[in-house]
Formats: sequence, C-alpha cells, structure tokens
Amino acid sequence: MSGSASAVPSLTNVVRSWSDGVASPDWRKGLPVLTAHGVTLRELRVTDAAALCALLTREEVARFISPPPATVEGFERFIAWTHQQRAAGRYICFAATRTGDDTAIGIFQLRELNNSFATAEWGFALGLPYWGTGVFAAGADLLLAFAFEMVGVDRLEARAAVGNGRGNGALQKIGAVQEARLRKSFCLNGEYLDQCLWAILREQWEASQPASQLHH
Repeated sequence: MSGSASAVPSLTNVVRSWSDGVASPDWRKGLPVLTAHGVTLRELRVTDAAALCALLTREEVARFISPPPATVEGFERFIAWTHQQRAAGRYICFAATRTGDDTAIGIFQLRELNNSFATAEWGFALGLPYWGTGVFAAGADLLLAFAFEMVGVDRLEARAAVGNGRGNGALQKIGAVQEARLRKSFCLNGEYLDQCLWAILREQWEASQPASQLHH
C-alpha cells in the first residue's frame, strides 16, 4: 500500500523466542518475542506495571485513549487480565521495549471482533518520550505481521478520535485506509467524540511486502 512503513522480515526471522519456555508456537499459550528495527514486542509482565503507570497516565498520552489504570496496582491487575484473555484466545497485548533495554515503554494490543479472529481491532499507547522516534512504526510493522501471519487476521481495524491528529497521521503513514467517520462513538470523561475508522486488509498488507519476506 502506498504510504506503508518499511517491510518487516518474515516473522520466521524476527521471532526470537516464545515466552515462559513454551515450545509450541501457539500464541494462546504465550506470546513470542518479536524484534525488528530496534524495537522489541514481548509478553507483558507484572514487573512492567510501574513503568507503564508512569508513562501512560500522563495527560498528553491519556488524552485520546480509554482511561488507563490510575495506579501501579491497577496496571498489575490489567496485566493479569491480559494473560487470561490471551489464554482464552480473545485478546493479545504486547509490551513495547527498545531492543537492548527491557523496560516497557508502551503497549500494542489486538482484540478479536468475531469468534474466528478474522476481523480484529488493534490499538497502541506509547510514553511521550518515545513519540516521533520510530518506535510506533517499528512496533506497528511487527504487530501487523504477527496479526496477518500468525493469528490469521483478514481485516484489521483501528479507531482514533477525530481530534487526535498524531494518531490519525500515524495510521495513515503505515498505509491504513480511512473508511468512515463514526459520530459520537467514543465516550471520554463524559464527552462523546467522533472517531475515524481505519482498516488494513490482509491482501493489501501482503501486496506491500516483498514476496521473498512473506511466510505462509
């Protein structure tokens, strides 16, 4: 797709390991560790709670996202919930880190919109110091490859508040197509906001990847 980010090597090359010693490449049993372009996505850990709380509760970050937990303990409960939902096959949440530094600096998430995960919605939140550093583009490349190659997603949707210029610009830059404006579809702090609906289809994503890098 025009405007898409640089291609990620096939996940057979970027998967370093599977979490918790899992031998079978089944994401329901544990998420893989994905690395490319200086960014690593891995399973969330309870020990990530403090770092995520410090970064994602800042006003600039929380302005256009669903309210994050307000405390470290709240993030710990959220992380435990993500593990339960992943094991049930309904939701996936990666911690984003810089390669060589295991400190969580944000999250990339993926949730099913139907029982087969053929249609899914994804979202992200990054700490303010990492905006504009290339972390989003690299993490998005990895998440999209994971969704289409390993989870089997056919249609991947994202929503961003109309007023979130940075978020909408980031989605456009990686090649997502804006399909609709959803009126008053997101309630934030008691106010209903319009959202842009973006989508990436599997065939469009595959067309943007060098044939030698696709893995089936």
